[in-house]
Amino acid sequence: QVQLVESGGGLVQPGGSLRLSCAASGRTFSIYVMGWYRQAPGKQRELVADITSGGSSNYADSVKGRFTIGRDNAKNTVYLQMNSLKPEDTAVYYCAADTYSGNYYPIREYEYDYWGQGTQVTVSS
Repeated sequence: QVQLVESGGGLVQPGGSLRLSCAASGRTFSIYVMGWYRQAPGKQRELVADITSGGSSNYADSVKGRFTIGRDNAKNTVYLQMNSLKPEDTAVYYCAADTYSGNYYPIREYEYDYWGQGTQVTVSS
C-alpha cells in the first residue's frame, strides 16, 4: 500500500508561482511513475506532468515551459514547480503513483494505482 499526501496549493495572482509537493509513504520502493493531474470544476481530470523513478518525464502541452516536475527518490517526494501561472491553471491538483505492476511508460491515467486527496490551486487577480 502507498499513501500520497499533496501540499503547497493556495491562491496566487496570474504570473505568480507555486510549488506543490507530494509525499509518499508505505511501500514506496515499489513506485515506478509518479504524476500530477488536475481537475477543474466541470472538466475531466487531465495530465499535468509525470516522471519515472529514473527521471524520464513528460508534460501536457499547456504547461510546457512553465511547469517543472521533479522527484527526490531518497525523500519519496515528487514536486511540481509552477511558474507563470494562468487563471486556466486553477484546479484541484492530484498526485498519483504507479507501482511496478507490469505497466509500460508512459502510464495512462487509469493505470495509476494510488491517488492523493488533492490540493487546490487558484489563480486569480
